Amino acid sequence: MSADEKFENAKDKLSGQAKEGFGKVSGDKETEAEGQAQQGKADAKDKLQDARDSVKGAAEGMFGDKDKRD
Repeated sequence: MSADEKFENAKDKLSGQAKEGFGKVSGDKETEAEGQAQQGKADAKDKLQDARDSVKGAAEGMFGDKDKRD
């Protein structure tokens, strides 16, 4: 996972937490739910990127990294 991807996911998660908190304080259930959904989306993106990196690492382990052989 690149640093840019990590930053974007962390930003989305933090923004979702802020939105959820604002929704709770203001009593706006819709804003609270949007914040929770935004956090869930950021978590899902993190897990997907981690899985992608794991598969890439396993493939490189099995087949070698073609760029490093030359």
